[in-house]
Amino acid sequence: MTPRVDSERWTEGEPDLAAINDLVVGTVQSPRTRRSWLVAIALAGLGVLALALAVFGVFWWYVGIWGVDTPVYWGIAITNFVWWVGIAHAGTLISAILLLAEQPWRRSINRFAEAMTLFAIACAGMFPLLHLGRPEFFYWLLPYPNTYGYWPQFLSPLVWDFFAVATYGTVSLVFWYVGLVPDLATMRDRSTGLRARVYGVFALGWRGSARHWERHQTAYLLLAGLATTLVVSVHTIVSFDFAIAQLPGWHTTVFPPYFVAGAIFSGFAMVLTLLIPVRAWLGLRALVTARHLDYCARLMLTAGLVVAYGYAAELFFGWYSGDPHERDLLASHLHGRSAPLFWLIIGLNVVLPQSLWWRAARRSTVWLFVLSLAINLGMWLERWLIVISSLEHGFLPTTGGAYWPTFWDWLTLAGTLGFFVFFMLLFLRFVPAIAMSELRELVAERRRRGA
Repeated sequence: MTPRVDSERWTEGEPDLAAINDLVVGTVQSPRTRRSWLVAIALAGLGVLALALAVFGVFWWYVGIWGVDTPVYWGIAITNFVWWVGIAHAGTLISAILLLAEQPWRRSINRFAEAMTLFAIACAGMFPLLHLGRPEFFYWLLPYPNTYGYWPQFLSPLVWDFFAVATYGTVSLVFWYVGLVPDLATMRDRSTGLRARVYGVFALGWRGSARHWERHQTAYLLLAGLATTLVVSVHTIVSFDFAIAQLPGWHTTVFPPYFVAGAIFSGFAMVLTLLIPVRAWLGLRALVTARHLDYCARLMLTAGLVVAYGYAAELFFGWYSGDPHERDLLASHLHGRSAPLFWLIIGLNVVLPQSLWWRAARRSTVWLFVLSLAINLGMWLERWLIVISSLEHGFLPTTGGAYWPTFWDWLTLAGTLGFFVFFMLLFLRFVPAIAMSELRELVAERRRRGA
C-alpha cells in the first residue's frame, strides 16, 4: 500500500522529475566541487597510507606492537571493531526497516546511509583479522576442505563474528546495488564516452519497463526483509563476544539489546556527522531538508534513551548481584580509576542528547553536527570502557592490570578513519548520493493526488 503522505513536505519547493535528476546528477558531473573534492580526497589518502603502514606493521611484527598484554588481551582493536559495526547498522535500519514501515522520509538519505554501512563494515572487518596474531592465516576461519583436517572452532565468538560480518556485508552490498540500478541507468543516459559505458555495464540493461520495475521492487522488498533480521542478529552476536564470558561487567543478559540500541545510536550520529556537511557542500538542501534531520534526531533520541536504560541496568545489577568483583568494577566506574571516563560517557551519551526533546535543537544543523560528534566520541569511549575496563579487573589481585595503547594502536584507528572518508568521497563523486528513482515516486504520488 502506498503511504498517504504529502510529498511536498519532504522537499523544498515543488521539484519536478527533471529538476530532481539535474540536482542529483549535477553533484556527480559538475566541476564546481571538483577542486575541493581533490583536496579532501588527498587528505583522506594520507589516512589510507597510514592504515597501510599500520597493517604492514602488524603483518611484520604481529600484534606485539600493540599495547595488548596480560591481562588485557583485547585493546583498541576490538574497541574499534565494535564501534565500526555499530556505525554500520544505521544504513540498514534507514533503508530496510523504514522501507518495510513505508516511511517516505528515508528516500532522501537511504543511499547515503547504505554507502556508509558498506565502508563501515569494511573497517570493522579488518580488526578481528588483524587481531588473530597470525593474520596471514585468516582463511582458517572458513570451513574449507584441507589435508590437515583443521576445522573452525564453532564455539569461538571469533568464528561467529567472521560469519556475522561477512553475511551482513554481503547482504548490505547486494541491497545497496539493487536499489542503485535505476539510478545507474539514469547516469548512463546522461553521460558520454567511457563513463557512459561503465554506468551501462553496472545498470544491467535497465530500461525502466514494467517488468523491470516489478522484479526490482520484489527483489528490493525481499532483501529488505532479510536485512532487517541482520540489524538485530549481527550486533547481538557481537555482544556475545562479551556476554558469554565470566568476567565482571561482561556476563549479563542485557548486552544483546543494549548493543543493538547502541549501534543504532552511534550509527545515526555518524549519519548526521556526514550528512550535514555533505548536504551543504553539494547543495542538496532542497532534497535533504531540516525535517529529514529532525526525524533522524528523533530516532537518535529514542535509541539514546534505550542506551541510558542499559547504563542504569548495568549499575543496578552490578550492585544487586552482591558479587564482590562486580561491585569492585562498579566502584571503579563511580568513584575509582575509571570514574572520569565513565562520567564523561554519561555526559556525552545521556545528558547532551536530552536537548533533542526540543524542536529547535532538532532543526539546528550546527547543534546536530556538534552533538553527533560528541555522541560518536562518547560511544567509542563506551566501547573502550566495556572492552578494557573488565579485563583490567580480574577475579584476583594478580589478574589486574593496566592497558596503554601504543603509537601503532592509534595509527590503526586513524587509518581506518581515513579509509572510511576516502571511500565515502569516491562514492560522492561517482555515484548518485540520493536515490533519484525513489524521489521521483514522491512526485508521481503528488501528481496522482492532484489529478
